[in-house]
Order: sequence, then C-alpha cells, then structure tokens
Amino acid sequence: MPIALPQAQVLPAAEADTYADWFACLAEPVRVRLLHAVATTPKGITVGALTEILGTSQSTTSHHVRKLADVGFVHLEKVGAATVVTVNQACCAGLPHAADAVMGLLAPRPCCPDDVPADVAVRALEPADWASVRRIYGEGIATGIATFETTVPSRTQLDAKWLPGHRWVAEREGQVVGWAAATPISTRDCYSGVAETSVYVADGQRGRGVGKALLRKQVMAADEDGLWTLQTSIFTENRASLALHHAAGYRTVGVRERIAQRDGAWQDTIFLERRSPVS
Repeated sequence: MPIALPQAQVLPAAEADTYADWFACLAEPVRVRLLHAVATTPKGITVGALTEILGTSQSTTSHHVRKLADVGFVHLEKVGAATVVTVNQACCAGLPHAADAVMGLLAPRPCCPDDVPADVAVRALEPADWASVRRIYGEGIATGIATFETTVPSRTQLDAKWLPGHRWVAEREGQVVGWAAATPISTRDCYSGVAETSVYVADGQRGRGVGKALLRKQVMAADEDGLWTLQTSIFTENRASLALHHAAGYRTVGVRERIAQRDGAWQDTIFLERRSPVS
C-alpha cells in the first residue's frame, strides 16, 4: 500500500520573492553586523560612527548601508554633512515573521508562560477601579507607542465597548497596576468569537511581569468562554509588547503599513492574532 504523505503547503510567489531579497541582503556578514549596530541604536547612528565600530573603510560601510536601505531594513537621513542611519522598526517584526513563514511555524502556539510574578494578582474589574484604569490608560497614551488615541476615553465609552466578563485588573500591594480588556470586532454573529485585546501597564510597573500576568488571564478566560480568535495591533516600536504577545500564543499576521497617523506622521503597526487551541 502506498504511503499517504501530507500535502505540502506552498508559499505565495510574491512573498517568496520578498523574503529571498531580505535573506540575500543578509548573506553578507558585514551587513549583519551593521544592521545589528543600527538596530541597537534606535535613535540613529552616523555612517562615520558605523565605520569606526565595524573597522571598515568609509566607502565599504556606505556601500553596505545602501544595500540595507534598498531592501528596507534601514532609513537614511542627511543631517548636515553626515548621513544618519536608523532601523526600520517594521523589519524588527517583519524579519522574524518571514523566517516563521518560510519554516511553516505560523501555527498558533499554546498558552501560556507560567513564570508570572507571585506578587501580582489579577481579578475582574470592579466599579471602584475605573479611576485607576483611566489613569493607566493616560500613562499609556503618554508613551507614544501604545495607541493612536490622544485622549482617554470616558468610563461610559469604555464600559459600552468592552466585553463583560473580559475586563481584568492587576494588583500589586493593593494597588491597581494594569488592566486588560477585550472588544468585539463586529456585531455580526459569524464573528461573535473574535475580539480585539488591549493590555496596559502602569508607569513604573513595566517590565515587572504585570503584562504577562494580565495577558495570561486574558487568553485563558477567552479560551474558557469560547472566544476563538483574539487579535491586536501593536506599534512597530513596541518590541516589548510584541514579545509578550508572542509568548502568549499570538502570531504575527503582517505589517499594516501607514495604517493611521500619530502626531501628523503615518505609522505602521504589527497585526497579531491568537487562535484558541480549544475551539
């Protein structure tokens, strides 16, 4: 009897062409080192400084910088006599996505990290929490990389759009230090199990496991309640949030180019989604 082999998936030709250009550009070790130096200097670095770091000639450095710019990994800006190189933040998410796509690793991952801090408790939002929730929302707006909102929505607006039963706050030492909520993406019945998620952590509490605890509770509750897909959009600069969501089973779907303006400038966001493993 012949062996039944699984049918191979085929990557679309346009995607394959794009990814091949990216990988070909990075086939040169000097460019890999150069891109790393630029990516770890988010405010920008001059070609002259890169030449000193890499120990190459000015002409060699300029050549490799142009190659990276042609593909879209970096941006170039003339400041006086110097050329300042900055990383294209979209590539920070786009490149890992390309590798995942080529290797067939874009299936949803199980939830969730277990290493949440013991001193953070996550519970349902209560009426007395609204002031803290709106304050933390404002702190997120102030970062410039959390939302396109410029003012904090009212309690009435948030209460009207957030799903009941999917509103969470995190407490540390009796103080609300973060919140998470889910919003239906549509009123149509066919999308009743799809929600857009938000997670906000108070200023001074970021990087301490609050977001991880909130996101863990959020996705587990969504699975239990029959929400089959969670989605979110994250600014390309917000790499901490991208990593947090990937750890909770979200996958990068793609880059939404020039999706909206912030402070008069067009911005890209990374669109992610998580498919429930139990629905």
